[in-house]
Amino acid sequence: MRGLRKTDANLNNEPIEGWNVIRKVAPYLWPASDSAVKVRVVLALAMLLAAKIISVATPLFYKHAVDTLSADADPALWLGLGAVGLTVAYGFARLMNVGLSQLRDAVFAPVGQRALRRLAYETFVHIHNLSMRYHITRKTGGLSRIIERGVKGVDFLLRFLLFNMGPLLLELLMVAGILFYLFDVWYLAVVVLTIGLYVWFTFAITEWRVKIRKKMNDQDTEANQKAIDSLLNFETVKYFAAEKWEADRYDRAMEGYEQAALKTSYSLSFLNFGQSFLITTGLVVVMVMAALGVRDGSLSVGDFVMVNAYMIQITMPLNFLGSVYREIRQAMIDMSEMFTLLGQPAEIKDNPDARPLEVAGGTIALEDVHFGYETGRQILKGISFEVPAGQTVAIVGSSGSGKSTIGRLLFRFYDVSGGALKIDGQDVRDVTQESLHQQIGVVPQDTVLFNDTIRYNIAYGRPQASEDEIIAAAKAASIHDFVKSLPNGYETAVGERGLKLSGGEKQRVGIARTLLKNPPILLLDEATSALDTDTEREIQAELKAMGKGRTVITIAHRLSTIADADRIIVLEDGKIVEEGKHDALLSKNGRYAQLWQRQADDEDEAAS
Repeated sequence: MRGLRKTDANLNNEPIEGWNVIRKVAPYLWPASDSAVKVRVVLALAMLLAAKIISVATPLFYKHAVDTLSADADPALWLGLGAVGLTVAYGFARLMNVGLSQLRDAVFAPVGQRALRRLAYETFVHIHNLSMRYHITRKTGGLSRIIERGVKGVDFLLRFLLFNMGPLLLELLMVAGILFYLFDVWYLAVVVLTIGLYVWFTFAITEWRVKIRKKMNDQDTEANQKAIDSLLNFETVKYFAAEKWEADRYDRAMEGYEQAALKTSYSLSFLNFGQSFLITTGLVVVMVMAALGVRDGSLSVGDFVMVNAYMIQITMPLNFLGSVYREIRQAMIDMSEMFTLLGQPAEIKDNPDARPLEVAGGTIALEDVHFGYETGRQILKGISFEVPAGQTVAIVGSSGSGKSTIGRLLFRFYDVSGGALKIDGQDVRDVTQESLHQQIGVVPQDTVLFNDTIRYNIAYGRPQASEDEIIAAAKAASIHDFVKSLPNGYETAVGERGLKLSGGEKQRVGIARTLLKNPPILLLDEATSALDTDTEREIQAELKAMGKGRTVITIAHRLSTIADADRIIVLEDGKIVEEGKHDALLSKNGRYAQLWQRQADDEDEAAS
């Protein structure tokens, strides 16, 4: 079938390798370690075969019932059932065919659903294992759609290719054999020629239609994008009295969609008429041959009826071949995208002999660390410093100096390209990522919350925490009283990304979440720079209390928030240019003093 070969005529305009995709799906349907699944697959295939044998035998009952009524049959044949008995047997055979098909679907359903679940789970886990570098270059919605479309593609493939197209091919072969055996080679030749022409015509026109359909989809997408863009910029449209301009712009896009949609409709009519013409021609030719056989006595009336029944039986499913073919092709593309995603290698992996991180005090050491996000563009150029256990070290510098990069390397979102980053003497590349992440708590610049309750978001720091522990963490973050004042208390939904809460409230929930995690190492990544001055001062008290007894790295934008740090490191162009305490650095009148004075001037200007 051409749909399983490499082709560019699909809705995504991307080549696919159908057999490769099917080979990747097969292990999910025939798992090596699950005998129960294998039994279900074998039973389902046995029922499929039995249903097709009964389906192919059904017209034989019909033939002998007609021959009995027309006195053309020997009453001793077919168990002497007679016309009524044969008619009942015909009805029972049809019922058995349907019953076995439905039972087959019921037996196979757990296999299919298990395969879909495993595929979705493995893809979801794999996406989380991919590096930060991969995720910042991809749209999250696009990844979600790849999973969704891929799983739906597998579901479609199971339902149509395995239980529709496969059985149809089997039925065609069996009917062809019966026609050859009971009649002669010319009946077989007409049927094969008719089906061959039908399939060729259907595939050829569908390839053409898919290209037209792609243009229609592109026009639809363009029109939709223009409409959304205009509505999102509603105020701007009003400011410039551009309503007619926007309407005309949208209408031009819809005009292109209209033309493509008409071509799609016309091509569908042509496809349907062509299919009907080929099938009807083949049916008429076979029926004429059978009618001539009845006239010259070589065939009975029952034979005439049986030939008609077989032709209808094999041609009716072909009516859906065009749409099913296109859907199978698109399912192959979607599955190919999902398996390509599954084949994407994870940049950051645990070493085979990686051990859990053991934190005694929490001393962090950077030893001649080099790193760049891109080849030829170094961000950190030989950074070396140590954060003693239980101390707070602040990292400051202008934008692009490499402050936040150090935090990403600490969490091992990326690996250093030179040097080493160690915690209590253990290189972070030699420990498991899970244990590393468990020992570090992060309060970022903008705390992003899940679209769930406040309780869920706080408990995310330690899902097995008790109610008292959650409330204690909320009190320590000075958010408990606010939460209790809400009508639904801790069951209050925070909205998507926590948009129902203010910036300060979100940060306090984030602090409570990290406190509940209770990590020995804390990373404050510009944790208050997105807040107004008053809220920042309120949050600072919680952050300071949070850091007691922990090793803290503070990446700061506002220098006033880190004046009491045990040590301040000043970065410039990926290098340490100064380090020391706040007062000592000011007295040097160097880079730190410049940054301090510049912020003071900016605050004075804003105040005035």
